Amino acid sequence: MSIKNLFFHIHYCNCRKNYESERLPRKITRTIQHHELAFFTGGKGSIIIENKRYSIKEGMLFYICPNVQHSIEIDTKEPICIRSVHFSYAQVNFNDSKWAIRDEVKMLPLHFAQELKDYYHIDDIFKKLVDSWNTKLPGYEFITKTLFQQLLIAIYQNIRKQKQNYSTSLKVEKIIQYMHQNINNRVTLTELSDLVHLSSTYLSRSFKENTGYSIIEFFNKIKIDKAKELIAEGDKKVKEVAQALGFIDEFYFSRIFKRMEGISPSEYYSKNVHGV
Repeated sequence: MSIKNLFFHIHYCNCRKNYESERLPRKITRTIQHHELAFFTGGKGSIIIENKRYSIKEGMLFYICPNVQHSIEIDTKEPICIRSVHFSYAQVNFNDSKWAIRDEVKMLPLHFAQELKDYYHIDDIFKKLVDSWNTKLPGYEFITKTLFQQLLIAIYQNIRKQKQNYSTSLKVEKIIQYMHQNINNRVTLTELSDLVHLSSTYLSRSFKENTGYSIIEFFNKIKIDKAKELIAEGDKKVKEVAQALGFIDEFYFSRIFKRMEGISPSEYYSKNVHGV
């Protein structure tokens, strides 16, 4: 499941650290009705999720899903330090000028337990998120949602760098930059492969793993986003917009546009330029 169309609601955030051992129960068992991300910055112990035990240590991120019983066992000699955010979310789509909302109870694409490397950026965002929630200055609801989205992005980027060859990720970014520079042209997979010195097969697979899109889907997305801007300016016909973005066939351009936006280029023009 992709997170790009998700709308989040934060129930609460907290930060707990350096508990006195006499105040802490040795083991806590609970089930929650929402999602939780818990990031440990110190202490020792373990968490049991679905009968699997995970060690608690600095840099560990735990993802707790709704209605999943879990237990936390704490080492009273080294009490835990934790930042956590409790949230729910829905899938929100915008298509053909209409909003569609669907409640989600599925898991985010995260493991129950993940050891993060070089997590200082994540810890910094998490701290800002919790601080914003606790201080509750005007606008804190919107600020915390924005920080939470930044947090998720940072987590996914951190995990991606661990899973994949980081040099390959940089090459994917180079491909995207090249796409922007050549938005008015046609590019081939062979051309892109030669640019970053990777085989076509490996590049295609790596690009999809990094972006969630195939190469052609992503390049078309860049082009269609630019097409909406050109159409809204109102001084170009659909055929001229298509040609300006490297589409030889106006009808192929229209099919791609409608598939992505839910309406044809001419309908988009009518709704956004004439306000029909």
